[in-house]
Amino acid sequence: MTDFRALLETLRRPRLLIRAARCGVVDYRRDRDLKRLVDSMPTPERAVSRLLVEEERLEDIRQSGAASYSVARHIEVLIALMAEVRLLPRSPKAV
Repeated sequence: MTDFRALLETLRRPRLLIRAARCGVVDYRRDRDLKRLVDSMPTPERAVSRLLVEEERLEDIRQSGAASYSVARHIEVLIALMAEVRLLPRSPKAV
């Protein structure tokens, strides 16, 4: 099982994107928002996998400076990613 929490913690993005996403997590509604970003209602683990792929694609577009980049879409994906990771079961910590 992939440790998505650790992966999310190592994600390096502009501070403003992360701040905006953190503010938006409060209003995240899985049934409304996730449907818009992925075609179905997957389990949180599958949703995180799909969202990571989409976020990486958006980050590549952002870094390339392409006109097709949508900051709003990027923030939506980051919001969903943060919210879905919170739904994952916590792994037991090794002592």
